[in-house]
Amino acid sequence: MPLSFENDPKPYEVLESKYLFQRPWLTVREERLRLQSGAIIEQFYVFEYPRWVNVVALTKENQVVLIRQYRHAIGEVYFEIPAGVCEDGEDLREAAQRELLEETGYGGGEWSLFMTLCANPAIQANRTYTFLARGVEKQSHQQLDSTEEITVHLKSPAEVKQLILQGEMIQALHTAPLLKFLLLEES
Repeated sequence: MPLSFENDPKPYEVLESKYLFQRPWLTVREERLRLQSGAIIEQFYVFEYPRWVNVVALTKENQVVLIRQYRHAIGEVYFEIPAGVCEDGEDLREAAQRELLEETGYGGGEWSLFMTLCANPAIQANRTYTFLARGVEKQSHQQLDSTEEITVHLKSPAEVKQLILQGEMIQALHTAPLLKFLLLEES
């Protein structure tokens, strides 16, 4: 639960709400809202996505498991951490473990919830849950979906830091947990 203060802004009052578009990977609703001041927002759009999971995975040799894949919306390939969608009813940790194994073939180790983020809480309703997995090992081959083309790369924490500084990681929901990890490792 986030901190709260006596003078925090109050939630908007939803006067009307209707769904404009509903698909498994994207749902859009339009709302009419009243602010605490009484002002009305006639059209406010909320994008609903499933919960997302990410993994900062370290091997027993303290190598960070990274992936590279093409991202069509920007037409480029960058480094990322293993990640994916948490299916309906799926446990967050189990979803993260599944994604790591499917995308990289790595598994096992000690797991903990490391960070919770929102991509854009102004208009997106979902959260991303990042897990830290220490001591992972290669357990199998990748088990990619037919629409996934992913390569796996092991990098030292110092190399990860350089990749971030050089702009080789641009996915904010992946970079933020890695920066937190690197900061904690330095202290």
